[in-house]
Amino acid sequence: MQKDLITLTDTASGLENLIKRLAMEAEKFQMDHVWRGDAEVDKIVYYNAKDDLNQTEDGKGRKNQYLPDDFEVDPDFKRPVSYNTTAVHIPTDIYEGSTIILNELNWTEALEDVFRKNKEEDPSILWQVFGSATGLARYFPASPWIDSRNSADKIDLYDVRRRPWYIQGAASPKDMLILVDASGSVSGLTLKLIRTSVNKMLETLSDDDYVNVVYFNDKAEHAACFRNLVQANVRNKRKLKEAVQNITAKGTTNYRGGFEMAFEQLAQMNVSRANCNKIIMLFTDGGEERAEEIFRKYNPKQAVRIFTFSVGQHNYDKGPIQWMACANKGYYYEIPSIGAIRINTQEYLDVLGRPMVKADRKAKQVQWTNVYLDALELGLVITGTLPVFNKTNTGSKKSQNQLILGVMAIDVSLEDIKRLTPRFTFGPNGYYFAIDPNGYVLLHPNLLPMTAKFDEPVTLDFLDAELENEIKVEMRKKMIDGLTGNYTISTLVKSQDERYIDLGQRMYSFAPVKGTDYSLALVLPDYSMHYIRAKIADTITQAKFSESLMADKFDEYGYTFIAPRMYCKDLKLPDKNQNNTEFLVEFNDYIDTKTPNNPMCNVELVNRLLLDAGITSSLIKHWKTTQLQHGVLARFVATDGGITRVYPKSAGLYWGKEAETYESSYYKRSLDNDLYIFTPTPYLSKENSSEDSVLVSKAVNLEVDAIPLKPAVVGVKLDISAWMESFINTTQKINCNDEICGCQRNDMYVDCVILDDGGFLVMSNRDEHIDEIGRFFGGIDPILMMNLLNSSLFTFKKTFDYQSLCDPKKESKAAAGLRSVYVPTIADILNLGWLASAAAWSIMQQLLVSITFPNFLDAAEMDDELSDARRKEVCITEQTQYYFKNNIVSFRGTIDCENCTRLYHAEKLPKTNLVFIIADAKVTCSSCDTKPLIQDEQQSTGPEPCDMAQNPRYRKGPAACFDNNEHDEAVCRRSAGSPLASSLLMLLLPLFMCCLGRRTLTVAGRPA
Repeated sequence: MQKDLITLTDTASGLENLIKRLAMEAEKFQMDHVWRGDAEVDKIVYYNAKDDLNQTEDGKGRKNQYLPDDFEVDPDFKRPVSYNTTAVHIPTDIYEGSTIILNELNWTEALEDVFRKNKEEDPSILWQVFGSATGLARYFPASPWIDSRNSADKIDLYDVRRRPWYIQGAASPKDMLILVDASGSVSGLTLKLIRTSVNKMLETLSDDDYVNVVYFNDKAEHAACFRNLVQANVRNKRKLKEAVQNITAKGTTNYRGGFEMAFEQLAQMNVSRANCNKIIMLFTDGGEERAEEIFRKYNPKQAVRIFTFSVGQHNYDKGPIQWMACANKGYYYEIPSIGAIRINTQEYLDVLGRPMVKADRKAKQVQWTNVYLDALELGLVITGTLPVFNKTNTGSKKSQNQLILGVMAIDVSLEDIKRLTPRFTFGPNGYYFAIDPNGYVLLHPNLLPMTAKFDEPVTLDFLDAELENEIKVEMRKKMIDGLTGNYTISTLVKSQDERYIDLGQRMYSFAPVKGTDYSLALVLPDYSMHYIRAKIADTITQAKFSESLMADKFDEYGYTFIAPRMYCKDLKLPDKNQNNTEFLVEFNDYIDTKTPNNPMCNVELVNRLLLDAGITSSLIKHWKTTQLQHGVLARFVATDGGITRVYPKSAGLYWGKEAETYESSYYKRSLDNDLYIFTPTPYLSKENSSEDSVLVSKAVNLEVDAIPLKPAVVGVKLDISAWMESFINTTQKINCNDEICGCQRNDMYVDCVILDDGGFLVMSNRDEHIDEIGRFFGGIDPILMMNLLNSSLFTFKKTFDYQSLCDPKKESKAAAGLRSVYVPTIADILNLGWLASAAAWSIMQQLLVSITFPNFLDAAEMDDELSDARRKEVCITEQTQYYFKNNIVSFRGTIDCENCTRLYHAEKLPKTNLVFIIADAKVTCSSCDTKPLIQDEQQSTGPEPCDMAQNPRYRKGPAACFDNNEHDEAVCRRSAGSPLASSLLMLLLPLFMCCLGRRTLTVAGRPA
């Protein structure tokens, strides 16, 4: 692990040097730049990345712009790029022909050479971007712009200043109190504008910031349930947005009461907060009161900046609220219409950047962002950022002005980081993960956001990525604090398919990543502390083993699957439409022509595959000497090395399991349980399949010099009909009178079922249940399942998935049925002890233990869905997993209903994950009917943010805070007009106006 830490550290340090070079050169280019007038800037030529999306004959001839003709699809970016130029993105509501933008284009053009030099020095780096405070973004290499949120006929709303990496890089963290005037004069259009403005303001905040919303009229009130500042994460911001929509206008304007509550909130010391920039944002329609005595009392040194926004078109005196901003080192803005909201709600970042500019070198520390989705479809990335300062001399006593020019950034793909880690030496249940100072994970195998919408944040807490316990809470805190440590714990583990929960032993080892504020952890089960390293020195042995992988040898060696891994860099991985056999053929052709020792190949990975191919081929030969037992459809073996063989070949044609053993649920569960694991085909999956079988699997356990290894899983596939017949014969009592005579087929009075440890139906004595094999039993016999819960045979755990996708405006489904019902008294009236006897289970045990496991010891010692995602929106879903609560074997009880009772007896089957249940038939007591228990995922609102805010999770802000405004010059101009406001924006206004349902609006921008 230390070796891999060094690799990641060197990568981070190298990128930081490249980012610093870019920022330094940008400051130099801007300082040397000579301002050009209208006539001169008309000669500037650049590539507008959006031009190719809606190119017309008229557009091709536009001055200032050209379209590169050398785009080629790059394997690193997986999209067309040009390394001969840079691309420029300008927000839709910014006039690209303004003198300010054209001058910005002029001096940033010189960055192209620096971008190219960085790429030459480190060919692995991806997007290099300069995001300007004007909204312009210049990136390298050039590539056509694609906004994946919208089709081509919709407006591109991308603005670099609202991207997570820009917000984190442009200013230190913020404690923001948004103060909303809700007096009677604020009504109609003005109130709608305020609501929209507050929503846009919330979008400028990142998870490093803290925020709350207070509204006031006669008195001040909290808009939501939050009584103090809360972290500006996606769920808290959503709660505040909903609350703002419920604000109504009434009463008089009481600035004193509003500001008093605002200052008191910012002064709270016993709650989590950013402890950096302190801001009050006032949204109002104006008024006559200045509330001077409140500012003298609470803000005598102007430690809290006040930004004021005059919203709506009216004739109220704006002087008092303009004075509030000027007297408290803030800024005053006017928002007369919706067209002014986006610009004016983000310009405050320029003001907050001043302390960073004054700090100069002290602020020149590369910051690494949270995980987010790249706008140009690179997938999940983290970004190193560095602010770029205006170093020009203002001519005043100060050596330079106090403006931030923008933010420089270089992206790092999480997929690239994963390639640096040797995943396939950890075993299927081992993994790496990293967390940032907010406790959000990177690289975790459960970090799988399904959205293709890049504006959706990707924030998954470590305690949500795994099943939380007290030790993990402690571990998370230590990792955030940059400590090193080791824990070996028993922990609940959710299965790959999220249907089951297992108890497993895990070793967590963690250490900080030098040069960043991330912490990296390695997680291993005890059987993965060591792994088999295959060494096959001679090509003859390699050829012998690879021969067994030939598709025309399936009759001899069983139907064979290989895990789709990156065995060789020039061997393309299969796409979704390619079957595994096609990939196997391509792999064989590659090995035949280039040999496994080709420099382009991961020799260790290829040799392990070939080693497992040789061992498993011998196993198939052994199986061929023994006949398949009655009811067994197939035998199979799967290995860590990526081989799966199914015998006979005919059974492989209908094999629906994952070829990648590292992502196979039955495989990973078998490793964590020293049992025969029965896995019925999931009930919902059978709707599109004719498969009617149960998989039985068990891990192969080896010990080499007292070192435990589990290199493979073997098992059988059972025919349900044949096994049901054997099940009935096994449990039926012959020659009985006036008593329960066992599990007769379709018995009117007795139900017999076998459930697995997740509560899913594996077997039943009723033909009507055959088609429901694999269904959760709580949907078949809810009252019996609830009694099994109450008798402590089963327990359950509710978990939330924060990465789900749901249809827009889809209503949440009904919650699961009641979990607390009458607990029956265990009556000693059941005379069914014979069911638990060894004799009664003898036939079933023969089925379970009849799998032949050859000795793998000798082998171990040998030397040798995007379109759907775009239509949906991110949501939270809730799921309930059931599992055995304890090791008690026998359970019995009585189900009491209104006018009848049902007796039941349950017995866990030895060495399996199964429980056998015999009970009075459900039909004998129909008054017991109740709502089905729900196990499947259901859309949910998630944990209540108000409750979570009372006990927030531990986090740590950036080490440095730049909020010193002691020598700030007052900025008392009003922001009401801008040369960047364009005629294009005027054309877009009808589209914006539909949001408020108004017909006429005017535009307001900002000063030069």
